[in-house]
Amino acid sequence: MPVSVRFRSAALAAVAVLLAPALAAADQITVFAAASMTNAMAEIEDKFEAETGHELSVSLAGSSALARQIQQGAPADVFISANPGWMDTLEKDGLLAPDTRFDLLENSIVLIAHGSGAAPVAIGPDMDLAALLDGGRLAMALVDSVPAGIYGKASLESLGLWEGVAASVAQADNVRAALALVATGEAPYGIVYATDAVAEDGVTVTGTFPAGSHPPIVYPAAQIAASDSPAAAEFLDYLRGPEARAAFERQGFVVTGG
Repeated sequence: MPVSVRFRSAALAAVAVLLAPALAAADQITVFAAASMTNAMAEIEDKFEAETGHELSVSLAGSSALARQIQQGAPADVFISANPGWMDTLEKDGLLAPDTRFDLLENSIVLIAHGSGAAPVAIGPDMDLAALLDGGRLAMALVDSVPAGIYGKASLESLGLWEGVAASVAQADNVRAALALVATGEAPYGIVYATDAVAEDGVTVTGTFPAGSHPPIVYPAAQIAASDSPAAAEFLDYLRGPEARAAFERQGFVVTGG
């Protein structure tokens, strides 16, 4: 064998030895996350994969739909819910890995209008939301199952506004779908998370619902008990680290985990 060929072979072998531990440690992690986390999770996915070599598979939908899929045996490693209630349900069912649950984020809900330049609205018991809709629809996520819809309905009920607009509500499968109804003009107004409004140029935030008018909007995270991914715990730690924190804060979340 020529000297140059032997040298290249030896060099390649050395590189293979150096890379072997990293390649062996690479893992796939399936993450079920609330739809309102779409933009932040896209950024976190790219950075986590680049830094660790692990592969993330992120499924985004309404927390209720994701929790039900986990109950039915869907192969998730990590769940991030936009509502503690759905995480409570999985915990009671014994579907969470012990001692892995923690509160990661907080959010708020806002009233949005189609387009830019909509006038601000003072959200309170005296607001005439029905008149504001002027025969149009109020886009919301499913009000009895999806967290954004649950919080929105609770706030409207607390303010005494629900009965006046209930018949005008256009319910969507998740909060991003409700956001799209307003962005496209199919509904003149909608109720979404503040973080969703940040992600869409086609809407204007006209007001923020009082924090005391609905339960605290908390996003718990946990590893799923059936997970066989050794890197799931590593990803949960990453979510509490500085780079994930920065990504969440850029989207308007308040980071509580850490």
